[in-house]
Amino acid sequence: MYREIRARVHSETEEGTFLYVLIPGERLTDQLRKFADGRILDGELRIDDGRTITANQRKKAWATLGDIALWNYDDKEANHFHLKNMFMIASGEGMFSLSDCTVTTARHYISFLIEFCFEWGVPLSEPAINRTDDIDTAIFLSIKHKICICCGAGGEIHHWDAIGMGRDRRTFDDSNHRKICLCRAHHNEAHTIGREEFEARHHVYGIIYNE
Repeated sequence: MYREIRARVHSETEEGTFLYVLIPGERLTDQLRKFADGRILDGELRIDDGRTITANQRKKAWATLGDIALWNYDDKEANHFHLKNMFMIASGEGMFSLSDCTVTTARHYISFLIEFCFEWGVPLSEPAINRTDDIDTAIFLSIKHKICICCGAGGEIHHWDAIGMGRDRRTFDDSNHRKICLCRAHHNEAHTIGREEFEARHHVYGIIYNE
């Protein structure tokens, strides 16, 4: 469910920021009760700061649409029409244009396009990390779809935070360890040169991954 809300800050603590939130016209007692009993585990709050899409975001979106056009032998405008509608249905986003949408909408649309490429095996003409406007999301999607974040080849999980010698990897709970998805070549490189140099060279890093 996607709804516009009105919010104001109630207080800030070391734990985070507490908000008063008004969802006009909605009565959500039943849905919020599902949070309390664990049936719904996550929610999302998007903050629109009023800024419009940047030239760099527009370039990334159209470049990705161009890669999709080369893959499915369609033109960029046709792909944009179909994928934009898919994105609006999936996200609840309203009608938008790449000429004047918000920075937030552009960021989410670019992430949607990158996930489409990962899911369907669309070759990108440059690493996804250069195409994305949200590095954390791109790394998350590469792990989800087992795609190397550095080159786009098929990948495998690399533990950014080392598990340590002597642990049984089949039974060890690594849910709080940062991970990244790398192809065999980049996986070997990460082990050879070390985490810090690999991050500096490829501008990627490990994240806590929860599906």
